[in-house]
Amino acid sequence: MATETPGAVAAAGGTAAAVSGPAAGSGAGGGLPGARRGPGTGRGGAAIRTRGLSLRGPRGWVFRDVDLDVEASGLAAVSGIAGSGRTALLLALGGRMKPAAGTGTVGGVPLDDLRAVQRIAALGIVAGVTGLDPALTVREHVREALALHEGALGRFRGRNARMRAALDRTGLDVDPRTLAEDLDPDEARLLGAALALVGEPRLLLLDDVDEGLAADRQRPLWRRLRTIADSGVTVIATCHDAAPAMGLAQTVVHLP
Repeated sequence: MATETPGAVAAAGGTAAAVSGPAAGSGAGGGLPGARRGPGTGRGGAAIRTRGLSLRGPRGWVFRDVDLDVEASGLAAVSGIAGSGRTALLLALGGRMKPAAGTGTVGGVPLDDLRAVQRIAALGIVAGVTGLDPALTVREHVREALALHEGALGRFRGRNARMRAALDRTGLDVDPRTLAEDLDPDEARLLGAALALVGEPRLLLLDDVDEGLAADRQRPLWRRLRTIADSGVTVIATCHDAAPAMGLAQTVVHLP
């Protein structure tokens, strides 16, 4: 069974004290449709600051003492081996997991104000949390995300143009009729980003962006992420190897 698309973020489960994300149909994790804007929401990227941020699960610490400074509309690369807590850190920064220790803010909003952070942050593809439906096309994924934000009836007039704009913002240049299962790894990551950006979040969180990606395609993907950040959203992306991000990401953090 496929996990829910980024247009309907599933509950974060597993290794640590997890909390539910927005309910299915409530948006792409980057703002609840129809919700009143709270502190820290609005235009422009969200600055990130953490000090000693730590997360503990049933089997011990998932990550510990993470200090992170990312400027508004900046690009950050977080690297580490499997099991280092990269994904859990993203979920904590997105208001889906409650940290056990330390402090942090997203756009001035404390990380322990989970619902407020969820209105600011959006998840791209995160294994076990959000994903693409392999049987749906690129067009169908984007239309679903738009419908979730605009309502069942939505604003049909101009929807195709908004779909194209969502894809153009990430630089994803594929036939909209392409099935998700036929996308290359970098194309799938960019589609996940496009779906999340439909909600106009201030923080975009992307996981394992270099997973399964050939070495010669990693640097171009980071250039795309740099362009997305420059469009007015803070981007934090996890990876196995941050070397291809050097010179493009202002912040590079390695989790032990």
